[in-house]
Amino acid sequence: MEENYIWHPFTQMKTAAAPLHVVRAKDCTLYTADGKEYIDAISSWWVNIHGHCNEAIANAIAAQAKTLEHVIFAGITHTPAIELSKKLISMLPRNFSKVFFSDDGSTSVEVALKMAIQYWHNQGITKTTIIAFENAYHGDTFGAMSVAERNAFNAAFNPFLFEVKRLPLPTAANIDLLKEQFAAVAKTNNVAAFIFEPLVQGAAGMLMYEAQYLDELTGLAKEHNIICIADEVMTGFGRTGKNFAIEYLVNKPDIICLSKGITGGFMPLGVTACSQKIYEAFYADDKLKTFFHGHSYTANPLACAAANASMDILNADTCRQQISSIVSSHALFAASLPDHPSIKEVRQLGTILAIELKTREASSYFNSIQSRAYEYYLSKGIFLRPLGNVVYIMPPYCITKDELDMVYTSIRQSLDVIF
Repeated sequence: MEENYIWHPFTQMKTAAAPLHVVRAKDCTLYTADGKEYIDAISSWWVNIHGHCNEAIANAIAAQAKTLEHVIFAGITHTPAIELSKKLISMLPRNFSKVFFSDDGSTSVEVALKMAIQYWHNQGITKTTIIAFENAYHGDTFGAMSVAERNAFNAAFNPFLFEVKRLPLPTAANIDLLKEQFAAVAKTNNVAAFIFEPLVQGAAGMLMYEAQYLDELTGLAKEHNIICIADEVMTGFGRTGKNFAIEYLVNKPDIICLSKGITGGFMPLGVTACSQKIYEAFYADDKLKTFFHGHSYTANPLACAAANASMDILNADTCRQQISSIVSSHALFAASLPDHPSIKEVRQLGTILAIELKTREASSYFNSIQSRAYEYYLSKGIFLRPLGNVVYIMPPYCITKDELDMVYTSIRQSLDVIF
């Protein structure tokens, strides 16, 4: 079937190979029009946490579609959104009290940034600086691009992006200097928010850092009354071994951004949850203090129904055991990897395993080894999409031991083939 009208994301259409034509999928397997099968080892951009075509989620959507498919969410509420908000607040740390719905991860970040900025505006306080980490990625809308690393992905839009104060990821070697730099910025009393991807920077190549160092920075932020925003679009819902990466932290953020795995990959949905402190800055007789943000499909009932079913599966003992099994399997595989000249570093947190390959080119999303590795894994029946020279596994929680072993074997063999 020719594809003449589609423009694919993150794809140079002139030089890209023909896309796989997937006709159906089940659990961890993608089935293509030419009769081939592929293990989806990255959960289709990290969203299908329970695998493809999970029957419980599909049934929940079907039942909801027969009752209420959509309704405006301004002046109206509905049961799926009420149930989901209760489930999320019960899962999140105790300081969270309110849930705001949007469409996807990028818009959940936009909501968080606007909440933080208007929080100060509603109090008649001007604070315009935002602190973010180097190499960050928070989405592709303008606010999200502004707080992300300036690179080839957003170069065309740089003149339109607002400036932020960037700091390197904290490490044992730099944490003292980093705290000095953070404190110096904070003492200007002009910092509105500190936004971060807790413990793992996904799009940057699964860069990982320690909770204790992030805690030291968020502790400084709280001392200076700076709003902390955790972007858990990727790390949320079990990816790090816990429901949320912020559970590893002592200092909890004021705002958290959620999406991707929330519906188990069935429907687009974004959530921005906040503390009561944030909400109260908008709760007033003055209508000008309203949070003027919304989307046509805000809290879509079908998406909320999918998310409710996904959360029920996530919180079941079976899923917890599956997550623990993947974490253990990743650790054993990482430990079994040989001291290979092509491996620069192996990183793991929870169900996320990343292998950074050592090449003559600099580590980059555009490293030429990506295409060779991608094609090799396809030839082995594995769908992996390396981030440049970083090969990573982030499988659905329903993946079997045999399927994981196939992925591991393919990666181990590739070390001697793709170079």
